[in-house]
Amino acid sequence: MDSLTHIVLGACIGEVLLDRKAGRKAMLWGALAQSVPDIDFIAGVWMPLTSELMAHRGFTHSFLFAGMISFLLALIAVRWHKKDAISLNRWLIFFLIEIGVHLFLDSMNNYGIGWLEPFSDQRFAFHVLYVADPLFTLVPLISFFFLIFLRTDHAHRIHWAWSGIFASSLYLVVSGLNKMEVERAVQQSLAKQGKQSIDHFSTPTLLNNMLWMVVAKDSAGFRVAQRSIVDQGDSLEWVYLPQNDSLLDPVHDHQEVLDLKKFSQGYYTVEQWGDTLVFNDLRFGQQNGWEDPKSRFSFHYYISHPSDNELIVQRGRFALLNRASGRRLLSRMIGNSGH
Repeated sequence: MDSLTHIVLGACIGEVLLDRKAGRKAMLWGALAQSVPDIDFIAGVWMPLTSELMAHRGFTHSFLFAGMISFLLALIAVRWHKKDAISLNRWLIFFLIEIGVHLFLDSMNNYGIGWLEPFSDQRFAFHVLYVADPLFTLVPLISFFFLIFLRTDHAHRIHWAWSGIFASSLYLVVSGLNKMEVERAVQQSLAKQGKQSIDHFSTPTLLNNMLWMVVAKDSAGFRVAQRSIVDQGDSLEWVYLPQNDSLLDPVHDHQEVLDLKKFSQGYYTVEQWGDTLVFNDLRFGQQNGWEDPKSRFSFHYYISHPSDNELIVQRGRFALLNRASGRRLLSRMIGNSGH
């Protein structure tokens, strides 16, 4: 999830887990603990971009790291706050829960997370939440502000903290049900075409959980479709996109290409934009697929001009979003499929 979500939810959890006598320090430690796994962004200072993509959400998002850093933080906290009389075990449980929630939430996105590193480089991604979903964050954010301004002995502090946790938990459950509904329709659509056994994934589109993108592997490419949770029937309007893997033949053994292929988990296409060879990672969605079913993909890497690959993951997400496109997205979310 985005950093803001981790911070405000971590503060709410901190308020619940520690006694009142810890005061606002509980919020501060909670926000800090939820942010710790993302220290891997520092790798971008010295790593090549494709290596950084592999490192992000790698070891610092593993169970091993969670255990080690939780113990270290517990040792620091128990010495720093001796007068609060909070035991080492309680601090340890506190940090394990906070960092565990971070790892769990990040697995709900499409990036992939290395829970088992360094013993396995397998990435886990369940495609249930968009990486930044305003509705998921809204109530914890409101709770966070109330917790900042309410007195530490105010009777309603705990209620606001629980409200933030409950609202986000409920939203996650609803999101899981939304995914199940989308998957049901996808399976039905593929079955009608005799392709029910092919690999595919479904993932929420930009900033919401109502409109989903579906990508299914085919013999030489991918079928892509958009599906709202309120769409009627089981039919999907599939668009075929060739993988064009042969375009990579001249550079197939380059390390950046090998990294990109591994990072994309096989869900990629290659295109030639003028004199530029472009690698698309399909998992991050299209720039405006709700308007143009053949829209460019948000994650596109310039193989021919690697120096132009700044903010590779973020740069395409909002590239084509404007007032008209936003209205069209809202319309498509509620089941209006007309183009």
